Amino acid sequence: MTLRIVQWTTGNVGTKSVHAITRNPQLELVGCYAWSKDKVGKDVGTLCGIEPLGVHATNDIEALLKLKPDCVVYNPMFANIDELVRILSAGINVVTTSEFITGDELGLDRDRIVDACEDGGATIFGSGINPGFIQLLAVVCAGLSDKVDRISILEVFDTTIYNSPATEMPMGFGYPINDPQLQVVTAHGSRIFREAVLLVADALGVVLDDIRCEAEYAETTADIELPGNWTIAAGCVAGIDVRWKGILDGQDVIEIRGIWTKGQTLKPIWELPSFGYTVTVQGRPTITSTLTFEPPKDFQAQTLDELIMLGLTITAMPAITAIPAVVRAVPGIATYNDLPLLQPRGVLLKEPSDV
Repeated sequence: MTLRIVQWTTGNVGTKSVHAITRNPQLELVGCYAWSKDKVGKDVGTLCGIEPLGVHATNDIEALLKLKPDCVVYNPMFANIDELVRILSAGINVVTTSEFITGDELGLDRDRIVDACEDGGATIFGSGINPGFIQLLAVVCAGLSDKVDRISILEVFDTTIYNSPATEMPMGFGYPINDPQLQVVTAHGSRIFREAVLLVADALGVVLDDIRCEAEYAETTADIELPGNWTIAAGCVAGIDVRWKGILDGQDVIEIRGIWTKGQTLKPIWELPSFGYTVTVQGRPTITSTLTFEPPKDFQAQTLDELIMLGLTITAMPAITAIPAVVRAVPGIATYNDLPLLQPRGVLLKEPSDV
């Protein structure tokens, strides 16, 4: 059965979602929401750098709801609760890469989401960001040990060529290195990692005593010119090492850590592990799993944006892969712990892949 899909926004991750939806024979793109007025009325394929699709972007939410899609692929960085409530109340399922995994950070807005799911008989699944599936990999690895003492997830990347100041400034990039609010800024900007810690704890069947955020910073000793007409001035933050720790009986038993740097002029100079993702399950036995990615053999990027888009695929795809399971799920908030194994159906293609 082909599932009817509405794409919500065509930004960095949304573009990769459109690419995946249009390639997958199990999915049919029937509509697209654009918050930017200059995108309204334009063909979604053109907006996403592929051939025209005959589907045009609109900012008419009611018109999209009337299409009665099976699922909305919701890719804004920051979730608009009013939008999500409206979609779910209309009986339309949602998969999202925005800052939503369990909804615990939403406070009373989480109740609104739950009520909307009940009213519409719909399900919402948040795959997480940076990318969220790495928590699922940690859960799988933990299942190989008969005794687990600690689980750590580490992400390391140089994000110099990433053109998204609107998502990185809230983390603390560009702030003066001595800004007294830096810890607060980073904790707020990375708060989705708290939900990721809760997801792993739920998989382990434990209730944590506390969840804490700690961060360290490096400044740049020279101005850094970045994509998006953004400059980080000398003396400002160009490196962030943030750790979210789940505490049980006085010990941090779960840690989700991100190290992001920009350029080669950092002070202090950090000795970094290899770029990519490392999951470590300390236990019996201790399991270490590393994940990196690289372009296809025949891939030749013409621009930095094309190279970045390859990396964004691993953020977009867990949500896309989850669509059939989410459509079949019981109404409510679903996490990786609630859904069956997500199966990558429709991705084994005969034709050569593109960006």
